[in-house]
Amino acid sequence: MLTTQDRCSEASYLHLSNQSNRLVEFTDGIIEVLPMPTRTHQRIIAFFYALLLGIIKPRGGEVLFAALRMQIRPGKFREPDLLLLLDKHDPRNQENYWLGADLVLEVVSPDNPERDTVVKRHDYAEGGIPEYWIVNPIDESITVLSLDGSGYREHGHFLRGSSATSPLLPELQVAVDAVFDVE
Repeated sequence: MLTTQDRCSEASYLHLSNQSNRLVEFTDGIIEVLPMPTRTHQRIIAFFYALLLGIIKPRGGEVLFAALRMQIRPGKFREPDLLLLLDKHDPRNQENYWLGADLVLEVVSPDNPERDTVVKRHDYAEGGIPEYWIVNPIDESITVLSLDGSGYREHGHFLRGSSATSPLLPELQVAVDAVFDVE
């Protein structure tokens, strides 16, 4: 993780992230450059993208993947691995960055697991994201969180031999083994 030493403006962050092919997140004047994803990370994202696209596109929704910025609030942006809106015409679906999502998914990065499991959990709750999936290749688990007031409650912590499910999308059921055996 690389952060800038000096605070910068939201406009400077947006300009920088438009000029970069790196994942760059922003919180209250601090720019954080995230590590490049691994092959396993990318395979997991591709697996979930195909799965979610098959579910959400026929319903009129949209699913996209990083690098697409999502504003949590003024002064805070994240770039989730996957973002989903139930309705592609939702006004949060903006060209340069989304103003929220109905579901986000993060694949835990080995450089700083706490960023995906703790920090972003608070950030996505702050942004009012109804469902947050944490896919963790380190312990081969999937945690599905549902927004409950200003925080998340755990819908389920799914391990190999089980299937992860979604309260938001009842038809979404994924075998944990299939996620971590993806090639």
